Amino acid sequence: MTKADIVERIYEKVGFSKKESAELVETVFDLIKNTLEDGDKIKIAGFGNFVVKEKADRRGRNPQTGEEITISARKILTFKPSQVLKAAINNQ
Repeated sequence: MTKADIVERIYEKVGFSKKESAELVETVFDLIKNTLEDGDKIKIAGFGNFVVKEKADRRGRNPQTGEEITISARKILTFKPSQVLKAAINNQ
């Protein structure tokens, strides 16, 4: 499913114009993106949690040369689905 598909579904189900639907989707995604950029977590009841986690430096190896390298610290985004979403996916 793409962003355009989401806009189309909102247009069909809610009755907003396509322009209003697109603005709504953009606003929601911008809000989610900005919240995660600030390092805050997002918890959506019945759906799941989005959390930004810090990964520390670690040692790795270049597979071509075997040379040991340091993989720099970075942030990663994780998603943990809620029990409700898991049950829905598994038809329970």
